[in-house]
Amino acid sequence: MSAAGETFDLDQMIIRNAEAAAAHVKAARAAISNVIFGQETVVERALITILAGGHALLVGVPGLAKTKLVDTMGTVLGLDARRVQFTPDLMPSDILGAEVLEESAGGRRAFRFIKGPIFAQLLMADEINRASPRTQSALLQAMQEYHVTVAGERHDLPKPFHVLATQNPLEQEGTYPLPEAQLDRFLMEIDVDYPDRDAERRILFETTSAEEQKPRAAMTVDDLIAVQRLVRRLPVGESVVEAILTLVRSARPGAEGPEQAYIAWGPGPRASQALMLAVRARALLDGRYAPSLDDVVALAEPVLKHRMALTFAARAERQSVTDIIRRLTERLG
Repeated sequence: MSAAGETFDLDQMIIRNAEAAAAHVKAARAAISNVIFGQETVVERALITILAGGHALLVGVPGLAKTKLVDTMGTVLGLDARRVQFTPDLMPSDILGAEVLEESAGGRRAFRFIKGPIFAQLLMADEINRASPRTQSALLQAMQEYHVTVAGERHDLPKPFHVLATQNPLEQEGTYPLPEAQLDRFLMEIDVDYPDRDAERRILFETTSAEEQKPRAAMTVDDLIAVQRLVRRLPVGESVVEAILTLVRSARPGAEGPEQAYIAWGPGPRASQALMLAVRARALLDGRYAPSLDDVVALAEPVLKHRMALTFAARAERQSVTDIIRRLTERLG
């Protein structure tokens, strides 16, 4: 068979797999929307994060269904989900687990590792900024390398493994800023805003009636893993690749452009990787088999903003990271 024939067969196989994956993803999105109302963009970005194999930080005031969204996604996607409520007195061993000394019937003593809640396919880190930096750092190795080391021993995490963390942006007392190294491990920072009037009206009726809507499974773990593998195989055009590189590199200090005077530090190569996977996942979520420039523009803000910091001059001029990213994306056209 010629090289052209092999390429055609590969493209046909990707299309067939993409059609099946798109059906699973569409069903999952509909199942989540039956429980979470008025947060279409948040649901879309959270699903994109999972399909891309990443982690997300959900930022919003209390009462906007952040925790309910994570719980619903665990059920709908068929994942083993666990929740950790982050508090100032939480210790790393409360997340990772610990070794305990046990004595057998014969009098022999040996250490046994008891797994912590991090050994789940979906970990909800609720109010993650309430724990100390020492405890937050317990997630660093897990979020990047998908295993943890306890007492010198490696323990692999389940597959897939995702962290969906929540954070309240209003309360500052009793909280700790997330380390930049940990922020960089989140594929997206997703802002959860207030619902519109019609969505809030539906929330009133749906959540205060005798029969509250319960989430139902729409995918299995095997389905999800297959979709995640497919996302990495979707073709990306050269124009989209160049747009990602141009955008990420222009968001760093030292690059050419008027915005660089406002940027103290910017995104590294991990941001390019995150955006590359995210635009593929968004395309599949929309039933397309290749991402476009519109996908790059749509996902630039949630992928980049937590990976950037502004200078004092920018804050003095009331510039925001969102403003800078918007101007950078406008230059892509």
